[in-house]
Amino acid sequence: MMRAADILFDPLLPWMAIWIACALSALLVGLALWRGGRGWWLRGLAAIALLVAIANPSYQVEQREPLSDFVLMVVDRTASQQIGARAEQTDAAIARVTEAVAALPDTELRQVILRDGDDNAGSLAMSALAELAAEQPRARIAGAVLVSDGLVHDIARAPDLPAPLHLLMTGQEEDWDRRLTIKSAPAFAIVGEEVTLTLRIENSGAVPEGAGGLVTLMVGVGAEEPFPVQVPVGQDLDMPLTLSHGGMNVVRLEVDAAEGELTDRNNAAVVQINGVRDRLRVLLVSGEPHAGERTWRNLLKSDSSVDLVHFTILRPPEKQDGVPVTELSLIAFPTRELFLEKIDEFDLIIFDRYKRRGILPMIYLDNVRNYVERGGAILVAAGPDFATADSLYRSPLSEILPAMPTSRVIEQGYRPQITETGNKHPVTEGLDRLFPSVEDSGEPGWGRWFRLVELEPERGQVVLSGIEERPLLVLDRVGEGRVALLGSDHAWLWSRGFEGGGPQMELLRRLAHWTMKEPDLEEEALTATAEGLDVTLTRRTLGETPEAVEVTAPDGQVQVVPLTEAAPGRYTGRFSGEEPGLYRLVEGELTGVVALGPAAPKEFEQTIASAEPLADMLAARRGGAVRIEEGLPRIRQVREGRTAAGRGWIGITPRGAYQTADVTIIPLVAPLLFLLLSIGLMLGAWLREGRR
Repeated sequence: MMRAADILFDPLLPWMAIWIACALSALLVGLALWRGGRGWWLRGLAAIALLVAIANPSYQVEQREPLSDFVLMVVDRTASQQIGARAEQTDAAIARVTEAVAALPDTELRQVILRDGDDNAGSLAMSALAELAAEQPRARIAGAVLVSDGLVHDIARAPDLPAPLHLLMTGQEEDWDRRLTIKSAPAFAIVGEEVTLTLRIENSGAVPEGAGGLVTLMVGVGAEEPFPVQVPVGQDLDMPLTLSHGGMNVVRLEVDAAEGELTDRNNAAVVQINGVRDRLRVLLVSGEPHAGERTWRNLLKSDSSVDLVHFTILRPPEKQDGVPVTELSLIAFPTRELFLEKIDEFDLIIFDRYKRRGILPMIYLDNVRNYVERGGAILVAAGPDFATADSLYRSPLSEILPAMPTSRVIEQGYRPQITETGNKHPVTEGLDRLFPSVEDSGEPGWGRWFRLVELEPERGQVVLSGIEERPLLVLDRVGEGRVALLGSDHAWLWSRGFEGGGPQMELLRRLAHWTMKEPDLEEEALTATAEGLDVTLTRRTLGETPEAVEVTAPDGQVQVVPLTEAAPGRYTGRFSGEEPGLYRLVEGELTGVVALGPAAPKEFEQTIASAEPLADMLAARRGGAVRIEEGLPRIRQVREGRTAAGRGWIGITPRGAYQTADVTIIPLVAPLLFLLLSIGLMLGAWLREGRR
């Protein structure tokens, strides 16, 4: 308990009036003295008595209880503080500060733990310190201690502390690290055309000899096998890259961890580039004019992104109509140029009711087969001629076609049905929902077809069936390419709106994108979508129930995510990431990646501990930075305004805060008594001067 005394005033008039009265009193007393009045001193005493009575002074005695001071401590437990021995250093610093503050008189410790945020904002230590300081009375804050690697990302949020600020810095002098950064990358790129990424690999810290030179950079796009590239360290590098498919392409870049480097968390980067096709180049080969030929042409021409080359046989060689060749206005089609020299420029070749007539030699068709095996795609819309001896199946294309004709053509009305495999296949999945059945018949609501070329599947997947579940649409992979065989030439009825029409445009779009190997239409695929740190896994398959997915977090921890069936052939699972970074997915032979935030979070942009970011702030608050590896400092009290850091010690300034327990006020004057005294003195002055 402390005791404090003070003189208080409770004036009867405003202070301005009192000061004016003081000035007038001094003037009148001075005038009396100048004129030689014998009672001037009595007049002065009278004025003083009157002014004291108006000021009404009192004597105040306070009983004070001293309050303890607060030392604030912010403990950085973000991701960069888990590198190496930093977590152990942090624990040791907490123990030392806690013990030292407890040994100081009337001093308490207030601390807050700083964790990683969801927005990849980095170490917000100053925000945490400002919030902690706002919770304490400013008059009781004696000092602040930050246990961190010094890599703070919100310096502008630093609070105005009335006491010293100190940094106990983790890390070691010999730390060094290698980092991969993406300097620039496009958000969009044209499929098949070269795009350039600018990246840099640099070393920082106490880099050992021999750590520079060339290093191996692994580059992977999506689920493709990564390939190695030798790149220099410490230089900006322009790396060309070509996207193989449309949609979102996840480009993975990774440098192997070097011996002795601090962490490999910043050795990888992920770039997401949306692949767009400049033009879809389609070659449509029509065997003869028929009702559906113009439908195919109109469908393809209606899409502005399609470049169509249409080859139609209007006058076959066997036609004998007596017209001289010199009078024909038909233009010779450049078949050699298209089918031999420029065939690889097409993304898709459609054979619409085409049959062998000698116009396309076998060597041309054999080149089409080679084109598919190299990665091309064909769609065969079979007409009645496909079941004859002139069928395309009786050509080199038989080696890549997934079904053979039985020579039977059935002409009967039927509605195409999606098979059990078709319900799983992304080309036909959900097509029936576009034309729901009006009745509870279980059949799709689209119109009927009236011709079916009977097929006997040899390989591939039957996704649509016709009369008595006979194969209608068969899909297959051949080498690097894709093949689709449609056993009817009546798809045009859907476009014409017969019996309500059907999704011919959507079916053709999906077929084209499937042949273009778009990731969204792959039968066997493992994909992931992220919303914040929550990830949804999607596994497509035409086979049995897939196994659980192994998810490897950025820190190397592995968790197993089970999958549940969401729809036929589609299984989903969910997990939440503990921190931003690159997560690797494995299910059987399928692999994938998903980036939560950047692959290397902000915490790992700079990993070498440094007091440089906080240097100005520490100096302004008379604090210091101490490396924990050099020894933990003592904590002692220093007077306010003095330097609060030295060799082996840091200081706090006692604030002397207190709480008033009791107040006693004793009036020093009785206003009425002093008023009578003033009147008496004034009367005495008058009598003294009047007697003269």
